[in-house]
Amino acid sequence: MPKPSGTYSTSDLPRKSSDIIAEALRHPVTITQRNKPRLVLLNIEDYQQLIRQAGRRTVGTIETMPDELFAELENAVDAYAGEDEVGRS
Repeated sequence: MPKPSGTYSTSDLPRKSSDIIAEALRHPVTITQRNKPRLVLLNIEDYQQLIRQAGRRTVGTIETMPDELFAELENAVDAYAGEDEVGRS
């Protein structure tokens, strides 16, 4: 079974390190161990963007949620509840 592009096993690291690095400069590469994803190798620009995005997260409550977002949440809950009721019929 062929591996998906951008996925390498830990045993590939010593033999294909230059190929793996070259690919990781273009897009994230997954490193697997015993056929399970364990690591992601990505270029520094993508990493820095993730770090910047993580720093912008804030904690809030329903009381501090903007009205538009609260309305979206209510609509999603109502839709989910409606689907659940249809499934029980």
